[in-house]
Amino acid sequence: MHIKAKTMAFGGLLLALAVVCMALGSIIETSTLFLLAAASFFVGIVIREFGLRVGAAFYIAAVLLGGITAPNKFYVLTFAAMGLYIWGIEAVFRWLEKHPLIGNRRTVFWISKYVVFNVMYIPIVLIFRDMLFSRSISGMLVAGAIIGGQAALFIYDRAYEYVQVHVWGRIRGRVLS
Repeated sequence: MHIKAKTMAFGGLLLALAVVCMALGSIIETSTLFLLAAASFFVGIVIREFGLRVGAAFYIAAVLLGGITAPNKFYVLTFAAMGLYIWGIEAVFRWLEKHPLIGNRRTVFWISKYVVFNVMYIPIVLIFRDMLFSRSISGMLVAGAIIGGQAALFIYDRAYEYVQVHVWGRIRGRVLS
């Protein structure tokens, strides 16, 4: 596989930022989800700039390096889930680009987002219930956690879109010139 020097250098810088965000999430407890989301947004930037293959390599490297350096390994797992979600929706987006005859593509994309998320989220909530919650909880609370996760996904996805369009869109020309 041929990788250009610019891709390697830029990917390395973003990898360092992602790992720093993961480590800072362990230190600054009040901003943990914000920092983990920011770290996962770098996965999307790499995918949009260099493609799914380089994005997958970046994602794997970030999870491995975060596992080595981050003090709280649970936060690395959270980053891994967030990054995998971003990789999944970017893969769906690229697939939809290659199939222009599919009708109502926006709806298909939104449904795909929720499918990708729920394939990861619901098994985690159901299987690791004891690890996620401090005490035994009822089925209604589990259902509430699943519904709350859907709302959190909507906010997370909106933040990701905002970062890609407005934040990265503005600084992209200065960074990758």
